[in-house]
Order: sequence, then C-alpha cells, then structure tokens
Amino acid sequence: MEEGDVGAAPPTRASDAAATVAIVDDHEAVRLGLRAACRDAGYDVVVDAASVPELLEGLAGRACDVVVLDLSLGDGSSVTENVRAVLATGSAVLVHSIADRVAAVRESLAAGAAGVIPKASPMSAVISAIATVARGEVLNNVEWASAIEADRDFAKAQLGRREHDVLHLYASGLPLKLVAAQLGIAHSTAREYLDRVRAKYIEVGRPAPTKVDLLRRAVEDGILPGLDDGGDARR
Repeated sequence: MEEGDVGAAPPTRASDAAATVAIVDDHEAVRLGLRAACRDAGYDVVVDAASVPELLEGLAGRACDVVVLDLSLGDGSSVTENVRAVLATGSAVLVHSIADRVAAVRESLAAGAAGVIPKASPMSAVISAIATVARGEVLNNVEWASAIEADRDFAKAQLGRREHDVLHLYASGLPLKLVAAQLGIAHSTAREYLDRVRAKYIEVGRPAPTKVDLLRRAVEDGILPGLDDGGDARR
C-alpha cells in the first residue's frame, strides 16, 4: 500500500479498559457520577475538574486518552477555547452536552471535538462513547448529525476546484499516484491537495481520516453519487 494513500488507521487498544479519562464539569454531582461509572467500566480516571485551567493543572503537562468536557462551563470560558486547550495537551475531547444547544455543539465540533454525547443519555451510552473516542475513532451519533444538518453552511467544506477534483477521483477508488497522473500534477501536489481536503473537513467538524471516510464525505456533499443514486457524480 502506498504511503499516505488510504490514511493511517487509528491505533487499536489491547482493551478499552486501558484508557485514561479526565472529566471537566462545574457540577460536582456530575463529576462524581461520571467518575464512578468510568471506574466501574475499568477506566483510569486521572483528573476530575470544575474548569479547563484546573484540568490542565491536574494533568501537569501529561495527556490522557479522553477528556469528557462539559459544553457549558460557568466560568465565562468559550467552547472553542476550552476544546482547543484540551486538544493542545494531546488528549481527545468528548463533549458532554445539553442536546438543545445546537450552536454550541457545532462550535465544539469545529474546534476539533471527537464527538458529542447528551447529558440525558444513559450512562451506558456515555461509557460506550468514551470507548469509541479512546480507540481514536470519531463518534458519529444523532447529536453530531443533527448539529451538522442544522447548519449546512457550517457543515460544507469549501473545496477549491483542484481539491474537489482530487477528492472526486481518489474517493472513486483511484490510488493517489493515478489521481496525480490523470490530473497532470505531481504526486506530492496531489497529496498536498488531499491533506487540504482533510483539513477542511476537520474545520467543519466532519473529520475524514481514512479513504472510506472521504468517500462518505464525497457522497454527502454530492461530489459522488450515493449507492441509490443513478447516473454520474455531480461535478
């Protein structure tokens, strides 16, 4: 397989129970409940904190696998700054949200959160979401989808013509070298365009780390036809 062609799959853990978790919520009862559930599930809860600065102090420069982050902290901090501060530690972010705050959910996804789980969810669903994010995967659930669907301008990656062409050919199944040859560009240039495509999808909260993910995005955005569509891709 050609390096960089399909996109590296996230590392798989020997077990989800090996994951380290931190919790940020300004309600002590929520933190205590999450901590107990995580420990019962076998996770190592390394920090629980009422704010992101408190979390950073507790981590002391370390990363953990998943930070379960309250979407709306009472300290005046913004969603974007909180998500980015956690990501800067090397930890993944799972947002714990009141589901009706769609604009804030979209903001968290755009900032780089790996997914959203509503506070109304059963604890078993929260633990399952933590397991997904701990494996390095993106959490695709109804809350994520509804936040994207609510604002198509937010969700749509603004691809340039060459980025569009590279995505169209690559997601159709061509290896990157053949994409480059068909477009008459260098292999390194095609890879750069593909990297830009992935970066733009991350920016709108729709990460596409693998070739299969890129195929999904191309179908969702009408760049390629879906399985049930007849005819050619919309170019």
